[in-house]
Amino acid sequence: MALMAAHGELPMPTCAIFSDTGDEPAAVYRWLDQLERLLPFPVYRVTEGKLSEALLKTRVAKTSGNKYLTPLVPGFIKNLDGEAGLLGRQCTYEHKIKPLHRKARALMKEAGEKTLEILIGISTDEVIRMKPARQQYITHKWPLIEIVRMSRWDCLRWMEKNGYPVPPRSACVFCPFQRDEEWKRLKTIDPEGFSRAVAFDKQFRKLSVETSLGGEAYLHKSLLPLDEVDFDDDGGQPDLFNNECEGMCGV
Repeated sequence: MALMAAHGELPMPTCAIFSDTGDEPAAVYRWLDQLERLLPFPVYRVTEGKLSEALLKTRVAKTSGNKYLTPLVPGFIKNLDGEAGLLGRQCTYEHKIKPLHRKARALMKEAGEKTLEILIGISTDEVIRMKPARQQYITHKWPLIEIVRMSRWDCLRWMEKNGYPVPPRSACVFCPFQRDEEWKRLKTIDPEGFSRAVAFDKQFRKLSVETSLGGEAYLHKSLLPLDEVDFDDDGGQPDLFNNECEGMCGV
């Protein structure tokens, strides 16, 4: 979407905002560095701090004294019957949407405006992720859907046609919302990133038992430690992005 705007094929935005969790794969940061040099508008990088550190910070309730974790990553927790339950998801709002909106509000005020439009680059095969803004002064727009009617495949063909490489998907290395093929790709091409995910998985499971979650939490639906999962198993992790993501991770 950003490159199409640079080519004059979509409306030119005032700027782009990248909300950095500090836990993206190395390939995402390399692509962002390259993208910034190609765009005729500024790219602002904002952050709420390193997400993995926030997720692994144990807090204590003042009234009960119970230990708890917040925000939560949507991992899988082993229920009493041995089946997988899905944890709540707070990471996207706390570490993606909040810092993005804070920067957008600041830019709006600097420009003397009272409203703003946020352009979100989701495609026609992701229409379930189209959600209105919660704030009255913000209007969400989806140019790839509303103007050019492009699917994800169309976007990849546009990149190839214009001589650009296939961009990596923006998501934390430990994000449970990815298919087995994506876990396998991370393990193969970014072993350091996969090692970070394995370490997070292990520590998150330890803290999940020690806190009010009350059970073992995993990043993979198999309820196995990440470094023990067979990512070639066809019955593995489904892609949960279309059902759960708010479409903000790659803004």
